[in-house]
Amino acid sequence: MNLEDYFISIIGKNSRFIGDDGALIGDFLYSKDAFFEDVHFKRQWLSLKQIAFKSMMVNLSDAVAMNATPVYALLAIAMPPDITKKQINQLASGFRSAANAYHVKIIGGDTIENIKLDITITIISKTKKPLPRYGLKINNLLAYTGDLGNSQKDLKKLLNGGKIHLKSKFVNIILRDKFISKSRRFLSCGLDISDGLFSDLGKLSSANRLGFNFTKSIDKQTGCSGEEYEMLVGFSARYKKALIRRAKQTRTPFTILAKAKRKKYINRCKSNHF
Repeated sequence: MNLEDYFISIIGKNSRFIGDDGALIGDFLYSKDAFFEDVHFKRQWLSLKQIAFKSMMVNLSDAVAMNATPVYALLAIAMPPDITKKQINQLASGFRSAANAYHVKIIGGDTIENIKLDITITIISKTKKPLPRYGLKINNLLAYTGDLGNSQKDLKKLLNGGKIHLKSKFVNIILRDKFISKSRRFLSCGLDISDGLFSDLGKLSSANRLGFNFTKSIDKQTGCSGEEYEMLVGFSARYKKALIRRAKQTRTPFTILAKAKRKKYINRCKSNHF
């Protein structure tokens, strides 16, 4: 168990709200993610507008993953003392751009001075039919949306001093809200792929006490690529055709990779966290 999982196990002991992409209370979903300089990004990699935009999209991804509609956002921003008004306007533009795309109202938060640019966002969403991580059954199929692996490749380029395309998924996250909302009644469980496919399969394994028989060969670079923010879903085989139809209707690449079995699953990827 890494230190992050250990902390969650201690702080979340006896809590029925911890363990999903967000905390569900009634029809409201509360989710929060941090986006810190020199942890999640470096200033030379992205413009300030891109940094703000991505930080909001990362947080909206948790709501989408649980089939919730984001409604409000609270921003906590730690900014260096030498930041200019022009730079603050660039940050604000990025936050507004992502929020407006999903009709989210920014209703408050906090600002402090810090040696680095650190962002934490709370998203408040509504849902009538949430999609949790638990609910996977033996012989359910597992599938992911989109194409995986490019985020890891682009991150390596950036770490080596290279440049990436402006349309790179590392910069412009694609959320699968239309596919999830149209498919929810056919899905047993789901979560977004933030830590890498193999790592997030580990979360499903722990939540459902099941392992997997892989039906598709996936190389380690693809399976361990984090920062993807695609969807990983489980479903009964009888809904396979229905989900493939909805994937086509929403122009969502859809790859079936495994079947759930009563066996142990071991994640071979290095942790993306401390």
